[in-house]
Amino acid sequence: MARYLYSLSAGIFRRVRELPFNPESTTRCLSFTADKSKEPRATENILPHIVEYDGPLMTTAVPGPKSRELLKSLDDVTKNVETVQYFVDFEQSLGNYIVDADGNRLLDAFMHISSIPIGYNHPAVLDVVKNPANLSVFANRPALGFKPSKEYPAQLTNALVSVAPRGLKNVQTMMCGACSVEHALKQTYMWYRAKERGGPPTQEDLETCLLNKQPGNPKYSVLSFDGSFHGRTVACLSLSHSKIAHRIDIPTLDWPIAPFPRLQYPLDQFEQENRAEEDRCLAEVYSQIERQKKKGEPVVSIIVEAIQAEGGDNHATPYFFKQLQNISKEIGASFVLDEVQTGCLATGTFWAHEAWNLPEPPDFVCFSKKMLTAGYYFKEEFRPVGANRVFNTWMGDPPKVLLLEAVINQIRKDNLQDVVKMSGQYLLRGLEELQARYPHILSRARGVGTFCAVDCTDTDTTLKIVAAMRNGGVQIGNSGARSLRFRPALIFQPKHVAILLENLEATLEAL
Repeated sequence: MARYLYSLSAGIFRRVRELPFNPESTTRCLSFTADKSKEPRATENILPHIVEYDGPLMTTAVPGPKSRELLKSLDDVTKNVETVQYFVDFEQSLGNYIVDADGNRLLDAFMHISSIPIGYNHPAVLDVVKNPANLSVFANRPALGFKPSKEYPAQLTNALVSVAPRGLKNVQTMMCGACSVEHALKQTYMWYRAKERGGPPTQEDLETCLLNKQPGNPKYSVLSFDGSFHGRTVACLSLSHSKIAHRIDIPTLDWPIAPFPRLQYPLDQFEQENRAEEDRCLAEVYSQIERQKKKGEPVVSIIVEAIQAEGGDNHATPYFFKQLQNISKEIGASFVLDEVQTGCLATGTFWAHEAWNLPEPPDFVCFSKKMLTAGYYFKEEFRPVGANRVFNTWMGDPPKVLLLEAVINQIRKDNLQDVVKMSGQYLLRGLEELQARYPHILSRARGVGTFCAVDCTDTDTTLKIVAAMRNGGVQIGNSGARSLRFRPALIFQPKHVAILLENLEATLEAL
């Protein structure tokens, strides 16, 4: 595989290599200025200080015998192993390469569902763990709502506040993406009810709230979209409409669901059709809002993903999101943006919505995954009033905040925004080339940054491709009914794109 690191000789890779790198000057990343005179070429090792393997190395099929043995041991304990693909040797995994228990080495373009930001065992991350000054942070886990450490405010400022979306300076940490969404919605309910009531809770509110009765428990609703995924708590499942396995047998809330646009690609060839599709969806948003109003269950929040990831990598244009924000303002509801998968530079801007030029910030921006910690940014008008209303035991994870600070510093140091943009351009162009050569298998190549996907003919073909690529030494994922999705680390370079595309092309040829 080493020969593919610097020589993209096959036809598709020659065409990909010739694609010029064109970073957009209007996008933001953490307040630094890159030296554009040093733009790298696709064949260069543009992060030479990143120590990693020179390519995949496969010794068994995946899962191998050791992983299968470990699977039996884990099943004895959890009885919940159907989604486990293989077991990882994290000590041997390095950079963009994951090593499994059988010694197989794979190029990882999925990174644990987009949750490892700068690759395996990055020295900057390991230095945080090894630093003696951080021992007490790792050894003592505080109840942050009661007794945070004296260093915690500065840690939040250095990490989370330093990358806050424009116009949002308040942030609340949480434990995962789902509880982040859940608590952002709780702050919405409190805000809306306070406006509606015009003062503090009444005695009747207090007496009925523990009985699941009105007015203490008002009949509010939250509007979400077909194909969405926001988490697995009951409220978040009520907003998630992408996979049957997530919801079957689980009681959920009867909240409104609007259609999400299904765009045609390439975008520049279907502008009129895509605008009509988005307008159709927006009209249904209005209809759902009116329907809920008549039921006496007003929509108090509209929640949407920047890109529907689990639902099949469904995108919308900035026009659609601007109109959604306008609708939320018009009806006096909050506009909650779920950037759990897209946050932390995956799309080429630190937050995906920064590329939309919204007239004002979203009311809430939820995050997790590549951010290592979880939580949400919010406008000050949505701050909770009263103690113990937004609260749980941990309310975050201080060690992860330290690790995030190291990641942010490395993003600045290595100018990873340009790396993501360049690699994303090569990846998307390569997918489009393969789509043109295998139109009976692939369609709708799409993406921003390295957050890319392409559709297959059906679910069975999608799963076959993912499995075949894994056995060939490249880990990707699937989403929706028939999409291949790519979620590499921020250090994923064009040389890694070449390996991925070669593996994908060989897999397609063998089908």
